[in-house]
Parts: sequence; structure tokens; C-alpha cells
Amino acid sequence: MTERPRVLFVGGLGRSGSTLLELLLAQSADVCAVGEVVHLWERALGADERCGCGERFTGCPFWRQVGERAFGGWSAVDREEMLALKDRVDRTRHIPRLARSSLSPAQLADVREYASRYTRIYRAALAVTGARVVVDSSKHASLAFALRWAEGLDLRVLHLVRDSRAVAYSWGKQVRRPEVVDGEDFMPTFSPLEVSKLWTAQNAAFHLLAARAEVLRLRYEDFTADPAGTVRRLREFAGLPDDPEALRILTSEPSPPASPVRAHSIAGNPLRFSDGPLTVRRDEAWRTRLPRRSRALVSLATLPFRVRYGYLGQRGSDSVEASS
Repeated sequence: MTERPRVLFVGGLGRSGSTLLELLLAQSADVCAVGEVVHLWERALGADERCGCGERFTGCPFWRQVGERAFGGWSAVDREEMLALKDRVDRTRHIPRLARSSLSPAQLADVREYASRYTRIYRAALAVTGARVVVDSSKHASLAFALRWAEGLDLRVLHLVRDSRAVAYSWGKQVRRPEVVDGEDFMPTFSPLEVSKLWTAQNAAFHLLAARAEVLRLRYEDFTADPAGTVRRLREFAGLPDDPEALRILTSEPSPPASPVRAHSIAGNPLRFSDGPLTVRRDEAWRTRLPRRSRALVSLATLPFRVRYGYLGQRGSDSVEASS
């Protein structure tokens, strides 16, 4: 297990379409999508939540094999020690330090130890599937900065952006988490002001990262306007050849449309559990359902980056649904 794994890390604020994008890419055999690995230590190892395939984490053959190859089995992982290491390394407040050109010996040791756990998972996932690229949709900028310090990792970062007003509307909705097996749980909700702060902070962080790592920026609205072109562009960015088969899920042939191949994903949008065909459509519900005062607040609070991304005065915002 000495190969240098290649990783496409999808970064940005949640509710920006990363799950759909990951699923589209995962329809190709040379891509292995693993979801939001940043949540593996708490939600998978800790709560034994369901993988995107439908099995609980401990019952998923894919993750069992990954654990064996990466660590000699998940029972060999000290989860509490890993969470303590995560707290010392992978927090938004640590980004200014992680962005430096050098770290103290103690800090560097922590960061590289933390990043090595992810590298081992990525390498094992590629070995188990035979894929060439792993897609990690963890999104957290702090993890992307930590992975920048990893040894033996080919890191390519996709900075995914969506209109802040659409994101604010989405984070205000109550969404059930189907991966929870025992009881019922919901994704967190945030106020428009909280979303504005998070949206600005995450996007600013990825601008900072772009000066230190290979980062490609993509607007979700452009992705949904041209999903086939986006898949081709991202495959090229990930160092994969153009493959017409990678786009079959986006066509009407065969008829009826083929059901998507489920990814062995940790956490993410409930879309990953859908058995129906993936449908890309325009959705501007936030324009009528986001209260006027909230829309004005978000528009003002996120104005600098909205201008930068071309959202000022834009007439459209896109979304995705899965039909089953």
C-alpha cells in the first residue's frame, strides 16, 4: 500500500449540491465516492450509521475491507484518540495556522498524523474498488488545509459554491437523516445570519487555500445548467480520461432511465439513498419561500462574495431532486 492516492476533495458549505455531484461522478468504475469521511469517526464508528449502500457501517463489506487494509480492522482504531487529534487539528479556528508556510515540530507531527489516517482510508478504498480517484465530499475547509500537509497524497480540491440565499433557505428546512437506525434524527438548522457567516467564512477559506494548493472553483448553478460538461471538466481536473459511459446516467437511454449505482458514502444528503433516477432541474423556491427580510439580510451580509461569484442581480438558482 505504497501508492500515492489521488483524491478529489469537494469543499464548500453544505446544501450546495455536493452529494449529487459525487453520485454522478461515482457512476464510473474509475471513481470511488466515499462521502463525508470527516464524519466517519463519530457517525460511522461511534453511532454505526448506515452507509450509502443501505447497510450499517459495521455490516458494509466495503467499509470492512477498507478498515482491514487501512488499519488492520476498525477495532484497532482508538476513536477517542482520533477525536482528540481532530480537535487539535481539524477546526475552523486552526485554519490561519494551517495556512502558514511552516509549522512547529509538534504541530506538524499532529497534522501529518491526522492526515495520514485519511490517506490510509483513501488508499484502501482505491485498492478495494480498483478505482483511480477517490471523491471525498467532506467540504470542511479545515480538513482540506490539513490534507495539504499530508505526505504521499495527490490532493485536488473542488471549491463548490452556491447562491447564499438558496443555501440559507435550504439550511432553514428540517431534513430527516435516514442513515440513523435507532430512533429519529434531523440535520441541524441555521438562521439566515448564521448561514451568512458560515457561507462567507468557508468561501474565504477556500480562496486562501487556492494560493497554496490545486483548487478548481465551480458554481452549483453552472453545474446544474450543464451537468455533462461539468462531469467532463471534473474528470479532466482529477486526471481521468474522457469517458462517454460516465455520462450515461444523464441521458434518457436506456429507457426507462437507469437507476444510479449507490456510493459507499458516509453522511451527506438523503439523496444518496434514492433508488430512482437522478433528475436535474431548476428550483427557485427560495425566491418566494425565503422571507423578504431574511433574503435582504443574507444578500447584504454576503454581498462581497456574491458580487465576486456573479450572483448580484442573477435571475436563476438551481437545485436537484431525485425521483423514485
